[in-house]
Amino acid sequence: MEDFVYFGLARALHVVAVVLWIGGVAFVTTTLIPSLNKMGDTEKRWDLFERLEGRFAFQAKIVTLVTGLTGFYMLEYMQAWERYQQVQFWWLHLMTLVWLIFTLILFVLEPLVLHRRFRLMATENSDRALALLHRMHVALLALSLITVFGTVAGVHGLFVF
Repeated sequence: MEDFVYFGLARALHVVAVVLWIGGVAFVTTTLIPSLNKMGDTEKRWDLFERLEGRFAFQAKIVTLVTGLTGFYMLEYMQAWERYQQVQFWWLHLMTLVWLIFTLILFVLEPLVLHRRFRLMATENSDRALALLHRMHVALLALSLITVFGTVAGVHGLFVF
């Protein structure tokens, strides 16, 4: 296959992975956590959250890996590393930052610190723990949506400085 075909496949996989990843974050933020807030039994809601979030975390790990690998491939194929030194490609910096944040959370912080910490917080004050978790998801979703919007606009020549 020609190199440009691989590049096209990488770009398509990149976009699909981002859709699954950020779409999942949107679901957890706007649907799952608010629904759990309405459950009366705090033990059951945390068990349900951990079951559902755990399944999504597995998916998120896969799609963030695909996103990172395809992003790296596209940068290398285009020899576009110097774009990190140019302000008009601010969206590339933001994409990388969001990817790094989620990768750090999914592969390091969540398994080593966050899972136990939130479980402990939930046993002490479930409402407070869920509220903090929701605020964190809202912030990550907002940053992710700004990034997606800025990236699509930037790739199509908008917001050029």
